[in-house]
Amino acid sequence: MTETNELYERARDMLMKTSRTFFIPISKLPASLEEAVMSAYLCMRAIDEIEDNSELPKEVKVNLLKKLSELMKNPVQETDINALFEPYKALLPQVTLQLHDWITISPQSATSTVLHSTSRMAEGMAKWVENEWKIETKEDLNQYTFYVAGLVGVLLSDLWRWYDGTDCDEALAVGFGRGLQAVNIIRNREEDLSRGVDFFPNGWDMKDMFKYARTNLELGDIYTKELQIGPIYYFCKIPLALALGTLDAIETGSEKLTRNSVMEIVNEVVAE
Repeated sequence: MTETNELYERARDMLMKTSRTFFIPISKLPASLEEAVMSAYLCMRAIDEIEDNSELPKEVKVNLLKKLSELMKNPVQETDINALFEPYKALLPQVTLQLHDWITISPQSATSTVLHSTSRMAEGMAKWVENEWKIETKEDLNQYTFYVAGLVGVLLSDLWRWYDGTDCDEALAVGFGRGLQAVNIIRNREEDLSRGVDFFPNGWDMKDMFKYARTNLELGDIYTKELQIGPIYYFCKIPLALALGTLDAIETGSEKLTRNSVMEIVNEVVAE
């Protein structure tokens, strides 16, 4: 097996370990687009693990995220990333420590696109870590969900354009990302509160967050319906359907979708 194939297999293995939701649609994309989207997902997951790390002091997380943001504004050297992570290797997961691998798996012509959005995300995450995720208003929530998820929608739209010229509405892409993140906020509510983080604006209850999630997922539905039927359409349709299914499951008293429910939803989408 060549080094390139080994890296690809390692990336797929990491994707499977870190996202049951996105592994399926990413694996169904055409080869070069699969590599670009897999690179984007794993790069963003790598920095997300820094933001969420409960063992790193706030100042360390802010420093790591800001420095990564700066590094990604230029071609990234593996030695620079390794030097940055070295003091914290014992506290960082492998998906973060292997960040340079995830950058490398991207087709060269898409790498700058992946790095640009990941740099913006790291900068935004640093701001929210520094601010201790103090979300008081809906505007605060919108800003937070833009940096951690709306930017994913923007990046994916950029990659669709890179791949075959598909042009998408950026505002709809941001809404799609916000909707997916709102579902995560709902799903992780108790866990977040237990670590002292509250993503609900002042005065909001679960009903308000459900409305926020469904309103933004409606934008995601419009975004998806404007795509031609094909791999990109199914890539977007599957997470959208899983997010809506998750909301329905939580409303009926379940914590999350079962594995069987996930496969049923995926099969329904693919059979359309």
